[in-house]
Amino acid sequence: MSAIVVFDIDGVIRDVGSSYRRALADTVAEFTGGGFRPTPVDIDTLKGEGIWNNDWEASQELIYRYFERQGQSRSALGLDYAQIVAYFQTKYRGTDPVNWNGYICNEPILASLEYFCSLTAAHIPWGFFSGATTGSATYIVQRRLGLNAPVLVAMEDAPGKPDPTGLFMAVAQLGSQHGNIDALPIIYVGDTVADMQTIIRARKIQPDREFIAVGVLPPHILAETSQVDSYRQSLLKAGAKVVINNVQELTPELINSL
Repeated sequence: MSAIVVFDIDGVIRDVGSSYRRALADTVAEFTGGGFRPTPVDIDTLKGEGIWNNDWEASQELIYRYFERQGQSRSALGLDYAQIVAYFQTKYRGTDPVNWNGYICNEPILASLEYFCSLTAAHIPWGFFSGATTGSATYIVQRRLGLNAPVLVAMEDAPGKPDPTGLFMAVAQLGSQHGNIDALPIIYVGDTVADMQTIIRARKIQPDREFIAVGVLPPHILAETSQVDSYRQSLLKAGAKVVINNVQELTPELINSL
């Protein structure tokens, strides 16, 4: 075994440009009375601050900032976070709590079952640490990808990124499956500044272990060629050792070279 690989999900394993991001924009538009619908650039700018990995919180923050530009204070708004979350979920998961019928149903998958099988064949332990809810993340990795109960640390399990607690939890679970892996480098694969900063913080907590950040360009950036270079540079500046266009470019050979 050469390294441990832990993957983010949103923007890495699935394309959330027309799901999470669309639900975020819908939510902001709803709670600003149609006064503001954030563009993909608006959302990327906010997430570039490195602290808005949770899309419910990002929705609330953009709503606050809109009204602040209108001269209103946050304390006077009386926003109900639970209502924001509930509305977001009606768009993302849909209106049926059992048989989801929302945007999640149409998310393009960016990796294959065969890819993860190739990592296993190369004796590379792998798992997931995501800011998505357990239900949403499980829906993708098990129902859509066909993986059999992989190691998964989700929103309900750990603090949000860039706090590395969830990353450490995923590694600990992999250790219980694969035996002594304490000496192996840890690679974390993500698509945002917060993902890269998770590795920076992990190094500070465990300075004797090697942590490597791998950036992935999300599909909505690849679709806008004018933004590719600046987004790549933002991930590199935030700590990525390498930035790739698709997660499946992180082959066992590239992992060994890193």
